[in-house]
Amino acid sequence: MSSLVAALSPHYAARMFLTFRSPSRYVQGPDATSQLGRQLQLMGLTGPALILASAGSRARSGSLWAESLAAAGIPLVVHEFGGESSQDEIDSGVAAARASGAEVIVGAGGGKTLDTARAIAGTLGLAVVSCPTLASNDAPCAAVSVIYTPDSVYERLIFYPRNPDLVLVDTTIIANAPRRYLVSGMGDALATWFEARTVAEARTPNQVGGLTTITAKALARLCYDTLIADGLEAANAVDARAVTPALERIVEANTLLSGLGFESGGLAIAHSVHNGLTTAGPTHAYLHGEKVAFGLVVQLVVEGQSSDEIDTVIRFCRSVGLPTTLGGLGLADADDDTIRVIAERTVAEGETAHNEPFGVSARMIADGIRAADARSRTMA
Repeated sequence: MSSLVAALSPHYAARMFLTFRSPSRYVQGPDATSQLGRQLQLMGLTGPALILASAGSRARSGSLWAESLAAAGIPLVVHEFGGESSQDEIDSGVAAARASGAEVIVGAGGGKTLDTARAIAGTLGLAVVSCPTLASNDAPCAAVSVIYTPDSVYERLIFYPRNPDLVLVDTTIIANAPRRYLVSGMGDALATWFEARTVAEARTPNQVGGLTTITAKALARLCYDTLIADGLEAANAVDARAVTPALERIVEANTLLSGLGFESGGLAIAHSVHNGLTTAGPTHAYLHGEKVAFGLVVQLVVEGQSSDEIDTVIRFCRSVGLPTTLGGLGLADADDDTIRVIAERTVAEGETAHNEPFGVSARMIADGIRAADARSRTMA
C-alpha cells in the first residue's frame, strides 16, 4: 500500500476511483526563463515571490528573474538552497518566506530544490512554481516531495493536495548542463511505463490514491517509446550544447510524461530499490535516476519478465550511460550484509515495492539484486 493510501481510511482501497492529476500549466522551450514574470501573470500569481535557488542558479539566472518579474510588477526575494531536500532546508525556507511576505514560491534548480520549494509552499499553503534547470528526474510536475536526512539518506515522502501551479522549463539551460543529468532523467523516466503497468495490472493505488486511468498508462507508454527513439540523440545534443527537436522531446519525456506517468500511474519495485540503495554510502555519489535504472532491472528480474524485455532495457541503459550493475553504483564489492540492508529498506512498510501483484520480501529483493547484477555483467 502506498504511503498516501495508508494514511487514509482503511476502507479507501475498496472504494478507489480512477484518478489523474497534473500541473495547471506546463511551458517548455529555449530561453523560457525570460517569460517567468509573464507566465506568473497569466496564472494570476502577483507575488511577492520567493525564489529558492542554489548560488549557481542565482549567478546564472538572477538578472533574468529580476528583469522578467520587474516587467510584470512582481516583487521577489531569492533564498539560497543548501543542497539537500531536508527538514532543515524546509524550515529555513519557511522562515524566509514568512519574513518576505511571499505569496508564491518558485523553485529554480534540480529535483531537490524543487522538492524543497514544494515543501515550503505546502507548509504555508502558497502557490508553487517549478523552474527546473536540469531534466534529471520527474520531480517538477509532482505533488510530492522526497525528503532526505542532511546526510542524503531517504527519509520520507510528503504529499500535497495539488500539483504545481506552473512548470516552466528552459531547454537552453538544460542543453548547457552536463550530459549526466539528462541521462539520469532518462533513468527515472525509463521506469515510468514498467511501474505504471505493474500498478495497473495489480489494481493497487497510484501515487494519488486512485486507480490508474488509461490516460496515465498511455502517457507512461509514450514516455518509454520516446526514450527509446530519441534518448541517444538527445544526449549527444547536450554534448554539443544544442537545443534540437530530439532534446525537446526527451526533456518533455523526462519532465512531463514521466511526471504525469509516475504520479497517476504509480510506482513499484524500481523506486523502492532506489530508496534501499540510499542506505549504502557509496551510492550517495550517484543521481536519483541512475539508481532507479538499476532498480528497474531488479524489478523486471523479480517480476519474471521476458529476457527480450530485460535485455532491451539493459541495452538502452548502456547506450546512454546508465548503470545496470552494482559496480556502476560504487558497490562492486558489496557484501551480503550491505545487500541485506538495501533489500530490507526496499520492502519497508509503506514502500511502493508492495504495489506488485504478489507479496514481496527482503529475500526476494536481495536475490533480485544479485541476479540483475550478474545478468548485466555477463550480457554480451
